[in-house]
Amino acid sequence: MSEFTDYLQDVFSTFGHISVRKMFGGHGIYFDDCMFGLVADDMLYLKVDSENIQHFEALDLPAFEYTKSDGRPMKMSFYLAPESIYEEQEEAREWAAHAWEAARRAKAQKRVAGKRATKKKSAKKRASDSTAITKQLVSKKVGAKGTNKGTRKVAKKVAKKVANKVVKKVAEKITKKVTKKATGKKST
Repeated sequence: MSEFTDYLQDVFSTFGHISVRKMFGGHGIYFDDCMFGLVADDMLYLKVDSENIQHFEALDLPAFEYTKSDGRPMKMSFYLAPESIYEEQEEAREWAAHAWEAARRAKAQKRVAGKRATKKKSAKKRASDSTAITKQLVSKKVGAKGTNKGTRKVAKKVAKKVANKVVKKVAEKITKKVTKKATGKKST
Protein backbone atom coordinates (compact mmCIF):
# COMPACT_ATOMS: atom_id res chain seq x y z
CA MET A 1 0.00 0.00 0.00
CA SER A 2 1.12 3.60 0.30
CA GLU A 3 1.69 6.06 3.11
CA PHE A 4 -1.47 7.89 2.07
CA THR A 5 -3.67 4.77 2.23
CA ASP A 6 -2.13 3.89 5.61
CA TYR A 7 -3.00 7.41 6.78
CA LEU A 8 -6.62 6.86 5.70
CA GLN A 9 -6.90 4.15 8.36
CA ASP A 10 -6.44 6.93 10.94
CA VAL A 11 -8.71 9.36 9.12
CA PHE A 12 -11.61 6.89 9.12
CA SER A 13 -10.93 5.33 12.53
CA THR A 14 -14.20 6.71 13.97
CA PHE A 15 -16.11 5.28 11.00
CA GLY A 16 -14.76 1.75 11.35
CA HIS A 17 -12.01 -0.54 10.15
CA ILE A 18 -11.47 -0.01 6.43
CA SER A 19 -9.57 -2.24 4.04
CA VAL A 20 -7.52 -1.12 1.08
CA ARG A 21 -7.15 -3.09 -2.15
CA LYS A 22 -4.92 -2.31 -5.11
CA MET A 23 -6.75 -1.75 -8.35
CA PHE A 24 -6.05 -0.16 -11.75
CA GLY A 25 -2.97 1.73 -10.61
CA GLY A 26 -4.80 3.09 -7.56
CA HIS A 27 -6.54 1.72 -4.50
CA GLY A 28 -10.10 0.91 -3.53
CA ILE A 29 -11.23 1.81 -0.01
CA TYR A 30 -13.67 -0.75 1.41
CA PHE A 31 -15.89 -1.08 4.44
CA ASP A 32 -18.06 -4.17 4.93
CA ASP A 33 -17.11 -5.41 1.44
CA CYS A 34 -18.43 -2.23 -0.26
CA MET A 35 -16.03 0.07 -2.09
CA PHE A 36 -16.87 3.56 -0.88
CA GLY A 37 -13.61 5.29 -1.75
CA LEU A 38 -11.04 5.43 -4.50
CA VAL A 39 -7.45 6.63 -4.22
CA ALA A 40 -5.69 7.82 -7.36
CA ASP A 41 -2.44 9.80 -7.29
CA ASP A 42 -2.74 10.08 -3.50
CA MET A 43 -6.09 11.82 -3.77
CA LEU A 44 -9.20 10.39 -2.12
CA TYR A 45 -12.50 10.23 -3.99
CA LEU A 46 -15.74 9.13 -2.33
CA LYS A 47 -18.70 7.27 -3.85
CA VAL A 48 -21.67 9.41 -4.91
CA ASP A 49 -25.18 8.81 -6.14
CA SER A 50 -28.33 10.88 -6.52
CA GLU A 51 -28.85 10.96 -2.76
CA ASN A 52 -25.49 12.42 -1.71
CA ILE A 53 -24.04 14.19 -4.76
CA GLN A 54 -25.44 17.56 -3.65
CA HIS A 55 -22.96 17.63 -0.72
CA PHE A 56 -20.05 17.38 -3.16
CA GLU A 57 -21.51 19.83 -5.67
CA ALA A 58 -22.15 22.40 -2.92
CA LEU A 59 -18.38 22.45 -2.29
CA ASP A 60 -17.52 22.38 -6.03
CA LEU A 61 -15.65 19.10 -5.63
CA PRO A 62 -14.80 17.47 -8.99
CA ALA A 63 -15.63 13.96 -10.12
CA PHE A 64 -12.91 11.39 -10.66
CA GLU A 65 -12.21 11.34 -14.38
CA TYR A 66 -9.88 9.29 -16.54
CA THR A 67 -9.19 9.06 -20.26
CA LYS A 68 -10.39 5.94 -22.04
CA SER A 69 -8.19 4.16 -24.58
CA ASP A 70 -10.07 5.89 -27.41
CA GLY A 71 -9.20 9.31 -25.93
CA ARG A 72 -12.63 10.12 -24.52
CA PRO A 73 -12.88 11.33 -20.92
CA MET A 74 -14.85 9.09 -18.55
CA LYS A 75 -16.36 10.42 -15.31
CA MET A 76 -16.99 7.95 -12.52
CA SER A 77 -19.38 8.08 -9.59
CA PHE A 78 -16.60 9.12 -7.21
CA TYR A 79 -15.99 12.76 -6.22
CA LEU A 80 -12.97 14.33 -4.55
CA ALA A 81 -13.22 14.20 -0.76
CA PRO A 82 -13.24 17.57 1.03
CA GLU A 83 -10.00 18.61 2.74
CA SER A 84 -11.81 19.06 6.05
CA ILE A 85 -12.07 15.29 6.59
CA TYR A 86 -8.33 15.09 7.19
CA GLU A 87 -8.62 17.48 10.13
CA GLU A 88 -11.98 16.56 11.71
CA GLN A 89 -12.57 12.87 12.40
CA GLU A 90 -16.29 13.38 13.03
CA GLU A 91 -16.62 14.99 9.62
CA ALA A 92 -14.60 12.15 8.08
CA ARG A 93 -17.02 9.68 9.67
CA GLU A 94 -20.05 11.50 8.23
CA TRP A 95 -18.60 11.73 4.71
CA ALA A 96 -17.53 8.08 4.82
CA ALA A 97 -21.01 7.04 6.00
CA HIS A 98 -22.68 8.90 3.11
CA ALA A 99 -20.25 7.38 0.60
CA TRP A 100 -20.66 3.89 2.05
CA GLU A 101 -24.46 4.17 1.88
CA ALA A 102 -24.16 5.20 -1.79
CA ALA A 103 -21.92 2.18 -2.40
CA ARG A 104 -24.43 -0.14 -0.72
CA ARG A 105 -27.27 1.26 -2.84
CA ALA A 106 -25.20 0.77 -6.01
CA LYS A 107 -24.32 -2.78 -5.00
CA ALA A 108 -28.00 -3.57 -4.35
CA GLN A 109 -28.95 -2.16 -7.77
CA LYS A 110 -26.30 -4.33 -9.44
CA ARG A 111 -27.71 -7.40 -7.69
CA VAL A 112 -31.22 -6.59 -8.99
CA ALA A 113 -29.88 -5.91 -12.50
CA GLY A 114 -28.00 -9.22 -12.39
CA LYS A 115 -31.17 -11.07 -11.47
CA ARG A 116 -33.00 -9.44 -14.38
CA ALA A 117 -30.21 -10.47 -16.77
CA THR A 118 -30.41 -14.04 -15.47
CA LYS A 119 -34.17 -14.06 -16.04
CA LYS A 120 -33.65 -12.79 -19.61
CA LYS A 121 -31.06 -15.51 -20.24
CA SER A 122 -33.48 -18.09 -18.87
CA ALA A 123 -36.19 -16.81 -21.21
CA LYS A 124 -33.82 -17.07 -24.18
CA LYS A 125 -32.83 -20.58 -23.10
CA ARG A 126 -36.49 -21.61 -22.86
CA ALA A 127 -37.09 -20.14 -26.30
CA SER A 128 -34.14 -22.00 -27.83
CA ASP A 129 -35.30 -25.20 -26.12
CA SER A 130 -38.78 -24.75 -27.57
CA THR A 131 -37.25 -24.18 -31.01
CA ALA A 132 -35.37 -27.47 -30.73
CA ILE A 133 -38.51 -29.30 -29.59
CA THR A 134 -40.55 -27.76 -32.41
CA LYS A 135 -37.92 -28.80 -34.94
CA GLN A 136 -38.05 -32.35 -33.60
CA LEU A 137 -41.85 -32.40 -33.79
CA VAL A 138 -41.93 -30.98 -37.29
CA SER A 139 -39.26 -33.38 -38.49
CA LYS A 140 -41.24 -36.31 -37.02
CA LYS A 141 -44.37 -35.15 -38.85
CA VAL A 142 -42.38 -34.91 -42.05
CA GLY A 143 -41.10 -38.43 -41.49
CA ALA A 144 -38.79 -40.11 -43.93
CA LYS A 145 -39.44 -37.44 -46.52
CA GLY A 146 -37.82 -34.92 -44.10
CA THR A 147 -34.59 -35.19 -46.02
CA ASN A 148 -36.19 -33.25 -48.86
CA LYS A 149 -34.68 -29.72 -49.01
CA GLY A 150 -38.06 -28.06 -49.51
CA THR A 151 -39.59 -29.93 -46.57
CA ARG A 152 -36.69 -28.96 -44.30
CA LYS A 153 -37.22 -25.34 -45.32
CA VAL A 154 -40.89 -25.51 -44.33
CA ALA A 155 -39.95 -27.19 -41.05
CA LYS A 156 -37.48 -24.41 -40.25
CA LYS A 157 -40.08 -21.73 -40.98
CA VAL A 158 -42.63 -23.39 -38.74
CA ALA A 159 -40.09 -23.83 -35.96
CA LYS A 160 -39.04 -20.18 -36.25
CA LYS A 161 -42.66 -18.98 -36.05
CA VAL A 162 -43.35 -21.09 -32.96
CA ALA A 163 -40.11 -19.94 -31.32
CA ASN A 164 -40.95 -16.29 -32.02
CA LYS A 165 -44.36 -16.75 -30.37
CA VAL A 166 -42.74 -18.33 -27.31
CA VAL A 167 -40.15 -15.54 -27.05
CA LYS A 168 -42.90 -12.94 -27.35
CA LYS A 169 -44.97 -14.58 -24.59
CA VAL A 170 -41.95 -14.87 -22.29
CA ALA A 171 -41.02 -11.23 -22.94
CA GLU A 172 -44.58 -10.15 -22.12
CA LYS A 173 -44.48 -12.09 -18.83
CA ILE A 174 -41.16 -10.52 -17.86
CA THR A 175 -42.42 -7.04 -18.76
CA LYS A 176 -45.52 -7.56 -16.61
CA LYS A 177 -43.44 -8.73 -13.65
CA VAL A 178 -40.99 -5.81 -13.94
CA THR A 179 -43.87 -3.33 -14.31
CA LYS A 180 -45.64 -4.87 -11.32
CA LYS A 181 -42.51 -4.59 -9.16
CA ALA A 182 -41.73 -1.06 -10.32
CA THR A 183 -45.24 0.27 -9.73
CA GLY A 184 -46.17 -1.98 -6.84
CA LYS A 185 -49.48 -2.68 -8.54
CA LYS A 186 -50.98 -5.74 -10.12
CA SER A 187 -50.73 -5.72 -13.91
CA THR A 188 -53.77 -6.55 -15.99
